[in-house]
Amino acid sequence: MTRDLVLAVHGSTAPEAGATIARLADSVRGLTGAPVAVGHLDHQSPSLPSVLADRPGAVVVPLLLGDGYHRTVDIPAVARRFDCAVTRGLSGEHAVALALYDRLRAAERAAGGPADAVVVAGAGSSRPGGGDGTLAAVRQLGLLLPVPVTAAYCSASTPAPAEAVALLHARGFRRVAVATHLLAPGRFTRALAAVPGTWAVAAPIADHTRVARLVGARYAGAGAGTEGRGWRHVRSPRRLRARPDSRGM
Repeated sequence: MTRDLVLAVHGSTAPEAGATIARLADSVRGLTGAPVAVGHLDHQSPSLPSVLADRPGAVVVPLLLGDGYHRTVDIPAVARRFDCAVTRGLSGEHAVALALYDRLRAAERAAGGPADAVVVAGAGSSRPGGGDGTLAAVRQLGLLLPVPVTAAYCSASTPAPAEAVALLHARGFRRVAVATHLLAPGRFTRALAAVPGTWAVAAPIADHTRVARLVGARYAGAGAGTEGRGWRHVRSPRRLRARPDSRGM
């Protein structure tokens, strides 16, 4: 029997966030053929516990770009209650960096040309290791771009995006772009759009084709009920193609 796939998402008060995640869910459904549902950790309904209560034994894919509290504590605790498998999140994957690359290039084209420096802006986390996904994206984008790439965080960590942009301007860079290491629109993306001195601000990445493929790979890795339940994390392939793909959604 095909197991349900549940996307565990943070949630947002922004109406456009729900539409973005719905596009991802539709893409994943088309790729996997599995029943796909969305459970929220905050701000929106249905909640993750209510979704899993109706789908015991489902495969839960944390739709999170960092390994903070939600990914390491909240989601596994809820999954255990309903005998569900939990895959790894999306932190540090090459597919994420390539989606960032595509969205950044689109923003640069709209602005009129390439940036001469890039800030990768993540959500931030006070938990040790919570910012590792953003740092991995900085390293991976640095291999794809011929310009300096640095990290910034929208909360809990430093530097803040405005500070990172100002520091690059102080070093003589004029076209400073922001690669948005966030999945969906919300409070943080609105704040990034208001950062002074930016040349371009890229869109979030949840509805990019590469993210849908990564979620599909996480689900496929769970197998047909052969993985452990609740607390275990399903591994995914180590590497994806390290080549930019312009077919983002």
